Amino acid sequence: MSNIYVAIMAGGVGSRFWPASRESRPKQFLDIMGVGKSLIQLTYERFLNLCPKENIFIVTNGMYKALVKEHLPDLTDNQILCEPSRNNTAPCIAYAALKLHNLDPDANMVIAPSDHIILQEKNFIDTLNQALSFSEKNNALVTLGIRPSHPNTGYGYINFEANDQDGVHKVVRFTEKPPLEKAEAFLASGDYLWNAGIFIWKTSSILNAFQQHATGILKILNASPDCFNTPNEQAFIDENYPKTERISIDYAIMEKANNVFTIPSDFGWSDLGTWASLHNESEKNEKGNVIHCKYALTEDVTNSIIRATNGKLVIAKGLHNFMVIDEGDVLLIYPKDNEQEIKGITQNIKDKNWNQYL
Repeated sequence: MSNIYVAIMAGGVGSRFWPASRESRPKQFLDIMGVGKSLIQLTYERFLNLCPKENIFIVTNGMYKALVKEHLPDLTDNQILCEPSRNNTAPCIAYAALKLHNLDPDANMVIAPSDHIILQEKNFIDTLNQALSFSEKNNALVTLGIRPSHPNTGYGYINFEANDQDGVHKVVRFTEKPPLEKAEAFLASGDYLWNAGIFIWKTSSILNAFQQHATGILKILNASPDCFNTPNEQAFIDENYPKTERISIDYAIMEKANNVFTIPSDFGWSDLGTWASLHNESEKNEKGNVIHCKYALTEDVTNSIIRATNGKLVIAKGLHNFMVIDEGDVLLIYPKDNEQEIKGITQNIKDKNWNQYL
């Protein structure tokens, strides 16, 4: 299908990956996997198997435009959508859909984060093609669901109907980050999937959904429909985008719409949201450690992640289930089980006006 487009969301800060991820260079621009490419480069290259590079767009904060061009030099300026403010995913997706619909009223689009890990790329592309075929023929909002491997309490869950149409199931409800007991029950039932935050729909379908369920956002961003893909677009967005409601696509649309579908999927997915998830997805030594530094001497260290920059020698003893992250100006030594506290730590640093470390 020549009308396939991809919009990659790359405007977040990745605060739970602090101190590696900073306001000036967030995690999507880091080689967090140690493979010589940033997460946004890996994501972009993955989607080249789905559509031509001319059909791939990046939605980012305006302050990261130069970084996007540095990491993805093949993109034109028109392929980089610059948000003047962080208003969560619903306005971001509405902006991308309006721009692509202006380019091609028959556009069938994928919208995905820039910082996820996909280990089985062929399965991923095959699943996307299955979803695109369904969304092409139906007024449907499709979200990919990941078959859960354990009762993770950090993910949202999708409850889906058993009946399917060509492997596509109607969504019953969404549940945000359940407590452990509920996550265990979800896993046991077999009727729930992890919400990957990867969406597939025609631009006409998602814009209809905004018209029904988030009219305010659409009214603001579509006040000057002729500006998209013209030199006037950025000035219009700079003035009007900050006026939109700060709300996620899940709350604004997906939990309200009655035409939401999912495909139970398995392609080696991780949202790579935390240091622990990086530890889970990385190659480990015989002690279960992930060592991302050139020189390290460890004794009685297990199930930990150690990262250091600039050729620094790290010597550690007696650490179990810890993260040691040395970024030069910041050294983080913290229990891996308490990593959800990192977001609060960065807020504490902000409160002390130590912004040079953020």
